[in-house]
Amino acid sequence: MLLTERVTGPRLLLLGGYSWRVTWIDWKRRRCHVEPAEGGGKAGWIGTGTGIVSFELARAARDVLLGDDPPVTLTRRARAALGRVREELDFTVHPGGTVICRGPSGDLRWWTWAGNRANATLKATLGGLADPAQRVGESHLRLRDDLRPESWRGVATSLADHLVLPEVDDRALHGLKFSTALPRHLAEATLSERLADLEHAALALTEPHRFTTFM
Repeated sequence: MLLTERVTGPRLLLLGGYSWRVTWIDWKRRRCHVEPAEGGGKAGWIGTGTGIVSFELARAARDVLLGDDPPVTLTRRARAALGRVREELDFTVHPGGTVICRGPSGDLRWWTWAGNRANATLKATLGGLADPAQRVGESHLRLRDDLRPESWRGVATSLADHLVLPEVDDRALHGLKFSTALPRHLAEATLSERLADLEHAALALTEPHRFTTFM
């Protein structure tokens, strides 16, 4: 996802404690060519799976933030760490629905806790209401700073019936198996459907939304 998201300016990665500028991506050989950069960059930690957080896993994390304890025995250090995380992210969750929070800098974030695919679908569906340059994660989306509760409530529910599939980066098409044998529109549709979660995107749009300010 770090190599396919839309960025403004150079594409910077953070690997091994150093910053790197992406100079070329060989999708067929699955190689990324980089050169050292002065600073900045993004890191994506991927485990043994796909690196994509599902709706179910994201909502399970939300439930823990809301007070549910994991069904395992926790050490004293784990309990202390869990308490700190709950305190730090308390403003991002509410038992009655999702939270749209304005931060100290004025930025507006919708804490969906809906997973990567649902959030990618929501970003595409929201269009100009969302920040087009953001990297989609599993927990939240950045919305337009001047968005107000009354205007949001007027469009959110209606968008649930007009969902849009996520956009696909042109370079990612070259990494699709048998892409040379597919018409471009079919290749784009294939990747878009793999990146989408229409069911849970619609759910997030129709859930109650609570507007808050975090100072």
